[in-house]
Amino acid sequence: MDVIVVKAGGDLATRGDWLAGVASDVAGLRAGGAKVVFVHGGGPQLDAALEASGLPITRVAGRRATTPEVLARAVEIWRGTLSVQWVRAFQAAGAPSIGLSGVDGAILGANRRPPTQIDGQLVDFGEVGDLHTVRTGPLVALLEAGLVPVISPLAVSDAGQVLNVNADTVAAHVAIALGATRLVLLTRSPGILRDPADPTTTLRTTTLDELASLERTGAIHSGMRPKIAAIRTALEGGVSEARVVDGRSGGPSAPALLVREGGTTVGLRIP
Repeated sequence: MDVIVVKAGGDLATRGDWLAGVASDVAGLRAGGAKVVFVHGGGPQLDAALEASGLPITRVAGRRATTPEVLARAVEIWRGTLSVQWVRAFQAAGAPSIGLSGVDGAILGANRRPPTQIDGQLVDFGEVGDLHTVRTGPLVALLEAGLVPVISPLAVSDAGQVLNVNADTVAAHVAIALGATRLVLLTRSPGILRDPADPTTTLRTTTLDELASLERTGAIHSGMRPKIAAIRTALEGGVSEARVVDGRSGGPSAPALLVREGGTTVGLRIP
């Protein structure tokens, strides 16, 4: 079974044409014979809800610190409104889908993250989980039924506690567990940039070693850091290829995700 895991940031759901373009891409992959699992983030939507509620927004190294109040809003928005948006878009594009989170069927098992050293400071991320289990049975059943699983990045602990998990991390672990051939991360960037301020410095191909070097120089920072960590996890876990692609350029007339020009392809080694 040729499985491709596609992850899209929540910003790609902030415009109808971007949402429809991603859905069209996923439908195109299905039409080409691939089984697609879709993972979505929801940072902008949650930030807007927190600002409206007067709740603080805290991120460290591109990862969200999550209080119980923030988690409650995340569940409401990610598993509710945003999940429905993506499912409707996929259905309209001809890709039957079903929305769920890692809590459903205990697909994603996680431990609450202990206080962690990040960039020299001890950080308590709160209601944030580190994945330890991906139960593939429900996902395989949905794929074999011809459906696209649309996963919100929530997991459950052994004690039944709901936890927030970074969506890039979820996508990487799901890709490994399903033996996916590719992990595709859709962003609002043309790819991975050698110089974050210059979109013309997009790397067409790169390796984990080169990405580690860019991290050391500070060229990779903020929200790109979890993506690079997810790519590293996926490739070292057996996924053959990872791509970072501009998700804004999709649509019925655009090339499919796997042949579209642009973006960055990452492998363990590039010939």
